[in-house]
Amino acid sequence: MATMEECRAALDKLSDNLSGSDHAGVRSVASFDRSLSCHLTDLDQTFTGRFSDGRISVEDTLPGPPRERAQIRLAMTGDDLVAMVDGDLNFAKSWATGRVRLEAGFRDLLHLRKLL
Repeated sequence: MATMEECRAALDKLSDNLSGSDHAGVRSVASFDRSLSCHLTDLDQTFTGRFSDGRISVEDTLPGPPRERAQIRLAMTGDDLVAMVDGDLNFAKSWATGRVRLEAGFRDLLHLRKLL
């Protein structure tokens, strides 16, 4: 089972990957600014923060599920987060099968689609 430190490192790595990407989809969401939560279901911990300027900034770590409704909400196991960031787990397939949950408004989903 992934630790909180490994999960935090995975989010930092994801943020670095996004900000350093030359992918057109990442550049197109550079002005995207949304609140974000990532609930690790097996650890029952939630990272909260923002997705802005093509980066993820973690502002807090809280026990349990998210206390406030973020504009972009993720939920998955810590192992799945680490595997996704390492490229061992396909996000779209995991989302389609319910292994990873992503909730956001329709317009936000359209922006996020460009990153996948």
